[in-house]
Amino acid sequence: MEALRKEDELASRVVLDIETVPVDWTDFDEEEQAYLLKSCENEEEEARERERLGLFPLTGRIVAIGMLNPESDKAMVLAEGLPGEGSSWEPEEGVEYWTGNEMEMLERFWDVVKRYQQIITFNGRTFDGPYLMLRSLLLGVAISRNLVPSRYKIVEHFDLLDVLSFFGATRRYSLDFLCRRTGLKSSKTKLTGARVAEAYQEGRVEEIARYCLEDVRATGQLLQRVQETMGTALPGM
Repeated sequence: MEALRKEDELASRVVLDIETVPVDWTDFDEEEQAYLLKSCENEEEEARERERLGLFPLTGRIVAIGMLNPESDKAMVLAEGLPGEGSSWEPEEGVEYWTGNEMEMLERFWDVVKRYQQIITFNGRTFDGPYLMLRSLLLGVAISRNLVPSRYKIVEHFDLLDVLSFFGATRRYSLDFLCRRTGLKSSKTKLTGARVAEAYQEGRVEEIARYCLEDVRATGQLLQRVQETMGTALPGM
C-alpha cells in the first residue's frame, strides 16, 4: 500500500477500475431467485441472466480494484485472496499487489482514494463508482467520498467515456476500440471483462489482478492522449 500512498499523498488524480464476478446463486433464497428470473421465458434466458449477475452490485461482488497515479505511473491493485498472498506474486516495478477479502479491499480503497482531488475512469460514473459505493453499503464499509458527483463536474470525476461521447451527443465506444483506433495498447489482449468470471472460477486471481492493472494503464494512456489534444478545451483537465 505504501508504494502509491507515501509519494502521492498530495497527488491530484487517480485512475480507477474494478473487476467483478457474480455472487454464488445459492446465496439467494427462493423468492430472490424468482425475482431475478421473473422476466425470463426459458432456461436459456435464465442461464444468460445468471451470467450477467456480476454486472450489478446487489448480485455481484468485487474481486479486484486497480488504482494508478497517471503522473508518477505508480499503481496499486487490491485483489481477493489470502492476506499477504499478493506479495508473493511476480513483482513488477512501481506496482503493489495487496490481497484480502472484499470488505478489507473496500476499506483499503476508501482510505487511499480520499487523498485524491480527481477520479479518472472509463465508464466509472455508470459502473465502477456506483458499484464501489453500493458494495460498501451492503458490507457496512464507511465511504470516504462521493464517486458519482454531477455528470458535468469533470473536475471531480473525469469519466473518459462521458467526455469522448460528448455526454451522449455521439456514439459511446469501448475502451478497447478507442485504444486501438488511437494507436494505444489495449488491455484486452489476454483476458476480457466478459471472461473474468470464468478466470475466477478457475482460480486465476493473479491474472485478473494483472488484467485490472492493464485496464487502468490503458485508461491512463487514453487520458494522456486526451490531455495532449483536447486539454485546453476541457476545463476539468
